[in-house]
Amino acid sequence: MALKSAWELAQARTGGSTVGKLTPAQKAKLSELEKIYTAKIAEVELDLQPKIVAANAKNDAETAGKLSEDMRHAIAKLRAKLETEKEAVRQS
Repeated sequence: MALKSAWELAQARTGGSTVGKLTPAQKAKLSELEKIYTAKIAEVELDLQPKIVAANAKNDAETAGKLSEDMRHAIAKLRAKLETEKEAVRQS
């Protein structure tokens, strides 16, 4: 008996059905959301990255660590919000 890939196992669980087809409007909305959130993430990075570099230059590891953590948290929050909005579009 050969081992099955994760994809084959998922297909077996769902009876071979795939996720419903997206309409052109849904695809456009998903693309728009990707662009919007990519820009928001870049904005966060552009805002905090120079502050992190400056803190490191001053040998202020505590501030640099806090800013890095803030940046990771902000980006994770934006990505989670993006996935929530994308799922809402897929369900509509």
